Amino acid sequence: MSLSPTDLPAPEGPGSVSRAPNLPARFTDTFTSRYVTTGDLRLHAVTGGEGPALLLLAGWPQTWYAWRLLMPALARDFHVVAADPRGVGLSDKPLDGYDTGTLARDMVALMDSLGHRRFAMVGHDIGMWTGYALAADHPDRLDRLAVAEATIPGLSPTPPLLGSREANDRLWHFAFNRLTDVNEQLVRGREHLYFGHQFATKSAKALPDYAVQHYVDTLAADPEALRSSFAFYRALDTTIAQNQRRRSRRLSLPVLAIGGAENLGASVGATMKPAADHVESLVLPGCGHYPAEEAPEAMLSALTAFLAPYRDKQAAPHAPTTRGSEAQ
Repeated sequence: MSLSPTDLPAPEGPGSVSRAPNLPARFTDTFTSRYVTTGDLRLHAVTGGEGPALLLLAGWPQTWYAWRLLMPALARDFHVVAADPRGVGLSDKPLDGYDTGTLARDMVALMDSLGHRRFAMVGHDIGMWTGYALAADHPDRLDRLAVAEATIPGLSPTPPLLGSREANDRLWHFAFNRLTDVNEQLVRGREHLYFGHQFATKSAKALPDYAVQHYVDTLAADPEALRSSFAFYRALDTTIAQNQRRRSRRLSLPVLAIGGAENLGASVGATMKPAADHVESLVLPGCGHYPAEEAPEAMLSALTAFLAPYRDKQAAPHAPTTRGSEAQ
């Protein structure tokens, strides 16, 4: 039986709010770390704000910390839940369950434990994979879905093995991360070289050194964290098979697809349009793979406009104005 979030010890360590570096001013006045158990899995989430629920899910190799620049403004209108999925940050790191069907069920269970039956979601990178799975497998749970900077294995066309140099430079980590053991042996002790290269080559505007160091330190702190970071890719055969089945169930909810002009650009929208009936595509100029950190103001503006109907619909039964908040 799951414990109540209030029964669990407060998260500690570098992955928690209390130990995260260079947070926006007064961040800890609004947001706290908490553990939530879902069955036999313990997940870490950073929560705060008032209003309808909004789930934020980052991608590889990041944690909840990727959303830090957007969270204070979003918390004015939403109860924000920035989650670390299984295998990430302070969440548990089991040996299996890294396919997107399981990851989506984890997030549904997390939101159930926090008292949120229906919610909106923003997913980046692998968080976008999970967002698609959640919308397809649990259509009654999501009101709106925003996704950023990924294509979806099993939904998007598979790039050729011997593609262009540009494609190879952008995608080579997929094959490397799927290896069984040798990748861990090669990366362990060289985490800053490998993950630092990923951040440096996929961003148009360099992420701050302290942020890159935070992500690298989190991955280097525990051998299980490194294994888990590759587990999402080792589960791709299962995820691809799931997505091939999901293709027959088109999404009916509104979808916002965000790409960085210097990375995936319009291909994010092109990925979602065959899968969903209502897709709005946005390309952020001068931005690479990490829009929440490279272009936080532009991304916040896009999310605020996209989520406004969800915010107002949730507030309407409780207030005579279109603005307001609802505690779920």
